[in-house]
Amino acid sequence: MFVIGLTGGIGSGKSAAAEYFKRLGIDIIDADIAARKVVEKGSPALTKIVEHFGVETLNSDNTLNRAFLRTQVFNNPQERLWLETLLHPLIRVWMQQALSNTTGPYTILETPLLLETDQHLLVDRVLVIDAPEELQMTRASNRDNNIEEQIRAIMKTQLPREERLDKADDILDNSGSLDHIERQVTELHHKYLTLAAQKKGAGT
Repeated sequence: MFVIGLTGGIGSGKSAAAEYFKRLGIDIIDADIAARKVVEKGSPALTKIVEHFGVETLNSDNTLNRAFLRTQVFNNPQERLWLETLLHPLIRVWMQQALSNTTGPYTILETPLLLETDQHLLVDRVLVIDAPEELQMTRASNRDNNIEEQIRAIMKTQLPREERLDKADDILDNSGSLDHIERQVTELHHKYLTLAAQKKGAGT
């Protein structure tokens, strides 16, 4: 199995890049989906969250009230650490299981915290999608209606841009148009097909 870790800061365009890889027939394992799955209604993790933060963390249908939970960990490093300690190992296990079920020539693991956690140990290469921070701010604000304070708080939980770029094996520039992303993804796709074939050959 040849795995590419796709990461980048908030508003950098990870989902857009992943969609182009998907159109080329590549399986995408999305950490955001994993994060939702491990706290589904009735899950042990959700029970622990309710015990810790109170019943306000539940919606009327007993699903997780994400908006309330965000208010509990926003600007509260201790509570955020408690939540991450609970969820990150569960998310990693979910992603490992999902990766083991893929059948394509290679797989994209799309995750914002690839380099901030041990998730990087799951991948063969690191692909960073990069955009100027002010452009990230604009995109994140337009997409999620987040206020600037919230976006900057999320940025602080992620690696600084330069440090993230230093750890990249490949960089995808998203300072331009969607067509620009698509062209880069196509080039990377051919590169990854070659690398995946080489890894498979070395393993036989």
